[in-house]
Amino acid sequence: MTGYVQVFTTVPSADEGAALARSITSERLAACVQIIGPIRSLYWWQGALRDEHEWQLIIKTTSARLAALENHIKANHSYETPEIIATEITAGSDDYLDWISAETQRIDAS
Repeated sequence: MTGYVQVFTTVPSADEGAALARSITSERLAACVQIIGPIRSLYWWQGALRDEHEWQLIIKTTSARLAALENHIKANHSYETPEIIATEITAGSDDYLDWISAETQRIDAS
């Protein structure tokens, strides 16, 4: 059985979120990316407490695609250290999980 993960990252704008989500799905690194926002994030960065609006991406993919997805996020993200947190999906609808597998394995996106 293929393992499944949900990956979280945040971006500074809706446009960057849409571009990143489109590139992730176009390259079949994930079956689905949801964009939520704006959200308010308070975090420490370079010794200062930041209070910013961000957009959160929730990415559904297989464990097998995780390393490639992480590399893609790092290469296409505007943050020096982007959030990349993966949580294992331990249970879910068989139909939905099968769909994730099928869509991340397709070679031709058309």
